[in-house]
Amino acid sequence: MQAEKERIITLRNQLERYNYEYYTLDASSISDFEFDQLLQELINLENKFPELADPHSPTQRVGGSITKNFETKMHAYRMYSLDNSYSKEDLIDWEHRIQKILGNSPITYTCELKYDGASISITYENGQLAEAITRGDGVQGDVVTNNVKTIASVPLRLQGDFPPTLTIRGEIILPFKGFQQMNADLLAKGETPYSNPRNTASGSLKLQDSAEVAKRPLECLLYNLTGSSLPVQTQMEGLEKARSWGFKVPKAAHLAQNMNEVFAFIDHWDQHRHELPYETDGVVIKVNELRLQEELGYTAKAPRWAIAYKFKAERVSTHLLDITYQVGRTGAITPVANLEPVALAGTIVKRASLHNADQIAKLDIRVGDEVFVEKGGEIIPKIVGVNPDTRPVGSTPLTYCTHCPECGAELVRNEGEAQHYCPNATECPPQIIGRIEHFIGRKAMDIDGLGGETVELLFKNGLVHNYTDLYHLTKDQLLPLERMAEKSADNLLQSIDQSKNIPFERVLFALGIRFVGETVAKKLARHFRSIDKLQQATFEELIAVDEIGDKIAQSIVQTFADPAFQQLISRLQGVGIQFEMQGAEPELASDKLKGKTLVVSGVFSRYSRDELKALIESHGGKVGSGITSKTDYVVAGENMGPAKLEKAVQLKVPILDEDGFDLLIQPA
Repeated sequence: MQAEKERIITLRNQLERYNYEYYTLDASSISDFEFDQLLQELINLENKFPELADPHSPTQRVGGSITKNFETKMHAYRMYSLDNSYSKEDLIDWEHRIQKILGNSPITYTCELKYDGASISITYENGQLAEAITRGDGVQGDVVTNNVKTIASVPLRLQGDFPPTLTIRGEIILPFKGFQQMNADLLAKGETPYSNPRNTASGSLKLQDSAEVAKRPLECLLYNLTGSSLPVQTQMEGLEKARSWGFKVPKAAHLAQNMNEVFAFIDHWDQHRHELPYETDGVVIKVNELRLQEELGYTAKAPRWAIAYKFKAERVSTHLLDITYQVGRTGAITPVANLEPVALAGTIVKRASLHNADQIAKLDIRVGDEVFVEKGGEIIPKIVGVNPDTRPVGSTPLTYCTHCPECGAELVRNEGEAQHYCPNATECPPQIIGRIEHFIGRKAMDIDGLGGETVELLFKNGLVHNYTDLYHLTKDQLLPLERMAEKSADNLLQSIDQSKNIPFERVLFALGIRFVGETVAKKLARHFRSIDKLQQATFEELIAVDEIGDKIAQSIVQTFADPAFQQLISRLQGVGIQFEMQGAEPELASDKLKGKTLVVSGVFSRYSRDELKALIESHGGKVGSGITSKTDYVVAGENMGPAKLEKAVQLKVPILDEDGFDLLIQPA
C-alpha cells in the first residue's frame, strides 16, 4: 500500500502543477489526453484506497456531491457594488473627488478589464480552499464550495508564501468558445440554447449536482485580495502575488501613473475588447495604493477608491409595436415599449423601459416608429432615440395614460416628481401583490415556498388582501389551490410561522415604507430599537439620525400617520412579529464622548480604524464621515489625508493621536 500511497501523492502534485501551468502560465507540458489519463489513474487509486482520500485532491474537480439547499452565510468582508461612469468627464470628476479627500498625496491607478460574470468570494485556510460564497446581496450569499471546487482555474491548494487566512474575490465566467460548444450540444439534442454566457455562468453556481457543474468550462478570474494585514502594499502587487499563489489573474491589468494613461488603456480595449475570449463591458479603475484606499473608505454602496467605466453600449434598431403601462408596488406607473424582437448583446429583446411621460415627450416616440435600443450600463434595455425619417404617414403624438390600467383610478403626479402614480393603494391589485411579494422576499421576511405566482393565486382567490393575511391562512384554504399538495401547504405554513422570528431591521424593510431600503431600515432599527419609538419620532428626530434625509423622514412620518398602515402594524403585532431589537441595548463603556462627533483618518499602530470607530461609539460618541463645523475631534494616524488635515486646521478642530484619544476616554 505504501507504493500506492506514494503514487497518489505524485499524481496529485503532477496534476496540480499541470493545472497551474495551463490556467496561470498559459502553457502546458502535456496534452489534454495525457492529463485525462493521469486524472483517471488517480480516481481509480482513490476509489481503491478510500482511506487515502483528500478533500483537496484534483479528483474533487469532477464533482459528484449533491446540494439540495444552499446555506446562506454572511460575508466576513462585504462585497460592495461599483459606481459606474460612462464618459471620461465622469472619471475626471471622480479623480477630483478623491483628490479633495487625499489632498496632494501622489496617486497611481490600476486598470482592469471588467468581466461580465458572477462574482465569488473564496476563503483559504492554511493554503487550502475552505469556502466559496456567491455575491448575493453583498452582505450575505450562498455557500457553493463544492461547485467552485470543480472549476479548474480555482486552486484547491495555494503555493508559495501565502498568509494563513486569505479571502479572494473573483469573477466566474464562461468563455465564448465553451458557451458556443454548450449551445451546439443543446441544439444537436433539439433543446433550447442558453441565452448568454453571463447568466449561464451564474446559474451554473447554483446547480444541485456538482458533477454537472464540472462539465461546464467555467473559469475564475481573480481581481482582488480582501482582508486586514495583507502581505502587499498596492492593488497591482496583490494581483501579482495572487498569480504566484496559483490564481488565474488577467494579464491585461495595467498600472497607470495618471488619468491620461487610464484613458489610453480604455481607448485600447474599447477597440480590441471583441478579440477577448470572454465577455467584458468596461474597465475598473482603482486607486493602486492600499493605504489610500483605506483613507478613502466607502459610501453606503460602493468604495470611493474604485469606479467602473462602461464601454459604449451596442445599439440596434427595431420597430415599436405598442406601449403598455405597468403598476409597481408603490403605485408608480412605468411605460413599457413592446418591440419587434431584435438581437442585442447576446439576448433577444422584445420589451424596453420608457421610464416616464417626460422621457416619452423628450423622444417624441410614437407607435410604429423605428427606434434605437441599447443596454448601456443597465440590465433592462432602453430606447435612446427615434428615426423620424421612417415614421409612418399620419403618425400622431402619443397621449400618456390618465387612469390606472389595472384599477381605473385617475393617476396623480406629485410636484417635482417624474412619475405618475395610482393613488388607489388599498384596492389596486398589482400594488397589493407587489407589496406582499416585497414582504416575503429573501432580504425581508424570507418566506420559502411563496413565490409571485402563489401570491397572485392567493389574492385572486380572496385569501389575502395584504401581507398580514398571510398569518391567518389555514391548510384547508390552501389545499384547493392549483399545484398545492398537502406537503407544499405544510411547508408554506411552517415557513410563514418561522418568519415571526425575523429580526426587527428586516421586518422594517419588509413593511415597504417608501425610500426605506435595507440600509436605512438597519439604521432606523438600531437607533430607535422598536416600532413604537419609531412611529412616535418627529421629523426633526428622524433627520438627526445618520444618513436620514428630509425625503426619507417625510415618507416615514406620512406612512405612520395613515390609519390603514397603523392597522397593519397592529395586526402584525398581534401574531407575534418582531417589532423590537432583541437583547438589551449595548451597554456603553462610558458617556465620555456623548454628544461628540469624531472623524478617524490615517493608519494607526495600536488600533485598526474599525476598532477606533467601535471605541468611539462604545463611549457614546458618533463617528463622522467628513470634517465639518460640527466635528469635535479628528483622530489622526500616519498618512492622514492632506485635505482633511487642512480642513481640520481651517475649522480649528482639535487633532488627536492615539495617545490623545486614549486620554480622552480614560476614566476620571
